[in-house]
Amino acid sequence: MEICDIINETEEGPKDAIRALKKRLNGNRNYREVMLALTVLETCVKNCGHRFHILVANRDFIDSVLVKIISPKNNPPTIVQDKVLALIQAWADAFRSSPDLTGVVHIYEELKRKGVEFPVADLDALSPIHTPQRSVPEVDPAATMPRSQSQQRTSAGSYSSPPPAPYSAPQAPALSVTGPITANSEQIARLRSELDVVRGNTKVMSEMLTEMVPGQEDSSDLELLQVSHLSEALGLWWQLYHRTLLEDPTRGHSGKAGQVQWPCC
Repeated sequence: MEICDIINETEEGPKDAIRALKKRLNGNRNYREVMLALTVLETCVKNCGHRFHILVANRDFIDSVLVKIISPKNNPPTIVQDKVLALIQAWADAFRSSPDLTGVVHIYEELKRKGVEFPVADLDALSPIHTPQRSVPEVDPAATMPRSQSQQRTSAGSYSSPPPAPYSAPQAPALSVTGPITANSEQIARLRSELDVVRGNTKVMSEMLTEMVPGQEDSSDLELLQVSHLSEALGLWWQLYHRTLLEDPTRGHSGKAGQVQWPCC
């Protein structure tokens, strides 16, 4: 995702991103925009580095932005409350062992003491917060792997690819193998992260459909549930499925790719 690249590669990227997210989240009663902003925030935490994590996991951001969204006086929809609480819970678990990222841990424990009920975590759907770093220099993807396996970032319904490599004669993917192919840890982590975003979006849409009362739908909810959003999510899922088949043609729909759980499973 281009946003994550900007955050990681520019000096003021993390601060600028937090400032923009605060504008979208603070006092916003358009919960469609709030849900989209939360999804962007979640994606950035999974794909950005320590500089961004410090700004997100500190007590001020969690308390004055996220906790404020779900305060009783704002009376947000249940799906928004669950999304915020799920993020706080996931980050508290992920950053618990990092001394400079424990602000979110303290907020999480305070909310638990106050009797706040957090959504049950789906352990199979969890993806790593800390995106693995490359241990070898970047090389031309066209020389080492199929084009569909080139480095990509997760997003809430879009799939962004890096600039294309110089033109070379097209070659069909080599799908003939003599034995099973084992995906490396980076490929598994990237797939889990991307699938987690798709599963989260699908779950949100499903819950909204369940809670809607015919004839009493909120306009912002209807916008969020437009068919285009569902089409994008399904399209991304299909791309991920085919990419996994390219990595290991022996794995089918009913199989697993390095413990990855498909959204439909």
